[in-house]
Amino acid sequence: MKIIDTDIADVKIVEPAVFADDRGYFLESWSAAAFARAGLDWQFVQDNQSRSRKNVLRGLHYQIQNTQGKLVRVSAGAVFDVAVDLRRGSPSFGRWVGVELSAENHRMLWIPPGFAHGFLSLRDDTDLAYKCTDIYAPQHDRTLVWNDPDIAIAWPLLPGEEPIVSPKDKIGQSLKTADVFA
Repeated sequence: MKIIDTDIADVKIVEPAVFADDRGYFLESWSAAAFARAGLDWQFVQDNQSRSRKNVLRGLHYQIQNTQGKLVRVSAGAVFDVAVDLRRGSPSFGRWVGVELSAENHRMLWIPPGFAHGFLSLRDDTDLAYKCTDIYAPQHDRTLVWNDPDIAIAWPLLPGEEPIVSPKDKIGQSLKTADVFA
């Protein structure tokens, strides 16, 4: 397993060892012992999965309490996966990092608690799965608007393309008005 730093120190790309031959491939997507040896010692309590068609944009979601760290991976298709730092005291507060995760590159993204998470599906029938460090708590669920100009995420949309966004995600808060972490 290889751990790759991103432009935001606490967000990590995880590249598992992939053993491929003419039959296909094998990879270990999670091993508590292996991740702990790599300095990534997390306890997960919930797994989630979604399927999206091309240009579906989900997010940017976070929980203000019962904060969730997420280990995100794609088993079919591809996404542009984004983490936004909402920790007010952080030197990277308000900054974002985006990574392409796909079934072909096998990469995973670690998004620690204190970040908003969202993704844009780059292909039809994209399956995204993620492990969470805390349970879903709808009363603490928050949404940061996906197109906040103060964050200026460079979503990989073609000119004239509009993402498919849920009503909830369309009315997310701006960074200026959102609940953030101390």
